[in-house]
Amino acid sequence: MPFSHLGLSAKVLTAIEAAGYKTPTPIQAQAIPHVLARRDVLGIAQTGTGKTAAFVLPMLTMLEQGRARARMPRTLILEPTRELAAQVAEQFEKYGKNSKLNVALLIGGVSFGDQDSKLLRGVDVLIATPGRLLDHSERGRLLLSGCELLIIDEADRMLDMGFIPDIERIGKLVPFTRQTLFFTATMPPEIQRIADTFLHNPVRVEVSRPATAATTITQLQVSTGRDPAEKRETLRRLLRSADNFKNAIIFCNRKREVALLHRSLVRHKFNAVALHGDLDQPARMAALDAFRKGEATLLIASDVAARGLDIPDVSHIFNFDVPHHPDDYVHRIGRTGRAGKSGTAITIVAPADGKAVAAIEKLTGQPIPAMAAAAPREPQENHAPAYGERSERHHRGERQPQRRPSVADAQRTPAPRPRPARELVTEDADGSHLPAFLLRPVRLKA
Repeated sequence: MPFSHLGLSAKVLTAIEAAGYKTPTPIQAQAIPHVLARRDVLGIAQTGTGKTAAFVLPMLTMLEQGRARARMPRTLILEPTRELAAQVAEQFEKYGKNSKLNVALLIGGVSFGDQDSKLLRGVDVLIATPGRLLDHSERGRLLLSGCELLIIDEADRMLDMGFIPDIERIGKLVPFTRQTLFFTATMPPEIQRIADTFLHNPVRVEVSRPATAATTITQLQVSTGRDPAEKRETLRRLLRSADNFKNAIIFCNRKREVALLHRSLVRHKFNAVALHGDLDQPARMAALDAFRKGEATLLIASDVAARGLDIPDVSHIFNFDVPHHPDDYVHRIGRTGRAGKSGTAITIVAPADGKAVAAIEKLTGQPIPAMAAAAPREPQENHAPAYGERSERHHRGERQPQRRPSVADAQRTPAPRPRPARELVTEDADGSHLPAFLLRPVRLKA
């Protein structure tokens, strides 16, 4: 079914055609007619299914009629993270270029004054994170009594991040007669309870079974030791030996681990950026932009980046840490294998991760095949450790084993070839440069 059969306006169809899209995804084809019919919708879909456009496109059509009033947004979209909110705003810019709609973004890391001035001019679409929205409301700078449409996106992620009490407070600020769209990737009991509270006689749209990974993703696991340095070394070997590698997102469970792994990879000459919750908004957006544009090939992230981020054409996902919650595994690896393309997801498994892996396999209904760890490079004669390896061994308190040369060694070692007069020794046996202060001119006797 083409987009022209879904009831979208001519302006929206023109923008879709300009973006190069021909046919809607399953969730778009099923949800858009119900949204345009002013029905409440419960959408269950994993990331990468085109869920955002399923509510952005009909909203653009519906908002062509009417006018925004000061401090009273016509529609409200709630997102769990700043990155997701900014991404939705980009979708409105992309598809709404033929519409004269005012879109405002209420997220942390941006001054209240700039956001307040936009609200004062009148907003057709307000995209917000729950905390910043309530801040504006409590200051008396925002009224939600004119909201016609409420969208709660990534509801299960809201639950994980502790936003459900905020969502319930916001629900009491919007009119009871509003239309509500509720999107989630999984339906645990608490999310079902919230959906029942917010939705009135909803249409259920489910495009895939919850907690399933796309069939285009090759899933593998690699065993490693319990030593963190050994774990980092395993990751470096996997990165260097990966087939069809273009770029990768590397997930860690903790923000501290993200920062530590980022420093380690940069020290080993990998082109990497980091993304976690302690970064300010400009730094987070700069890291995402660098990865999207190909300026960085590795993005090390905490689970703040696991859901919904629109990063097209990611070839590999590495789980440096096995996620604590099995659902997070599905959302992490869902960053690759999108739009019919193939992708690879590799999980590094330490001895203590056995129960977590078993929980993931139980949830997805399929085992994660084991692969042999990438073999180290063949040692070369007189090969010095790579940059950063000495410092990492020193940090671990390790010393290289020393062996005293034997008489047989001396007999096997050829005598050094004489060098011409006035020649400076500039390289050692394996081609690596020596420090300048060690170089001395050698004058040969006649």
